[in-house]
Amino acid sequence: MGMELRKLKTFQVVAEELNLTKAAKKLTYSQPTITLQIQSLEKELNHTLFTRVGKKTMLTTAGIKLKSHVDELFRLIDKMEKEMEELRDPSGVLTIAASEYYCQMHLATLIKEYADEYPEVKVSLLPLNSIHAIQSVRDEVADIAVIASECDDVHLEKTFLEEEQAYVVVSTKIGQSLSFQDIISEHAFISYNEDCSFSKIIAHYFQVSGHRPQSKITVGGSDEMIKRAVLNGTGYAILGENVIKQEIADGTITILDRVPNAIITSAINVKTRSEEPNIMTFCKFLKNRWDAGTGLVSHQS
Repeated sequence: MGMELRKLKTFQVVAEELNLTKAAKKLTYSQPTITLQIQSLEKELNHTLFTRVGKKTMLTTAGIKLKSHVDELFRLIDKMEKEMEELRDPSGVLTIAASEYYCQMHLATLIKEYADEYPEVKVSLLPLNSIHAIQSVRDEVADIAVIASECDDVHLEKTFLEEEQAYVVVSTKIGQSLSFQDIISEHAFISYNEDCSFSKIIAHYFQVSGHRPQSKITVGGSDEMIKRAVLNGTGYAILGENVIKQEIADGTITILDRVPNAIITSAINVKTRSEEPNIMTFCKFLKNRWDAGTGLVSHQS
């Protein structure tokens, strides 16, 4: 049976109004058009749908049953259209995994701008280092992760944000009075946690440079904590250039060496979810804002 939705909608309105003049006004059809559509529907169903009792138009038993089914049909169609509309317009919760530093210092501003453009989306932040953030996306605990590391998982989509140079640095007070070799011999290397992705860049540097730290202090996964330890004279460290720009400019930190491996910062999501409106719009928004030079470039591994 190939009943047209247009005829069923006409029937629904006429069944609600039980008055052709009112139905015609509501549907913006002429009364003869409505009459023809109802007659055609009755012919398809082989049932009379309306009857007249005196001057009143009433539904027949078949009309009452059809009205019940048609009401349910259009409720489902409305639900379907609403859900399809939600797929076009971002809405609901968007969970982003990123470093604690990034969440506190940068994402808050970015999220506010995104929320102004997409007010139906509620953004939730999940503070995690890159390794744990990648896993949170794999497990679909987070929708997107902003990571400061390489990610070669073929099931994950990457949005490149930046390639950042890293340096071996020390406080200028120590750097002015000692040679690089003396610093390595006399001072501790301030390290990230072992499960931090940045540790791969550090390990590679010491492997290819031939330098070996005499002692090591593990501070954690925060760029800011490590930078403060460097400034306090605790030892030397490897940090990304964006984290130390101000300190280089004001002369409180000295660069000792350049690290060959760059820090690759990306946003990642599960490939099969790339077309979801929340993910698609936020990744595009992030890419555009990053390229615009808003200063959203510091990271935490």
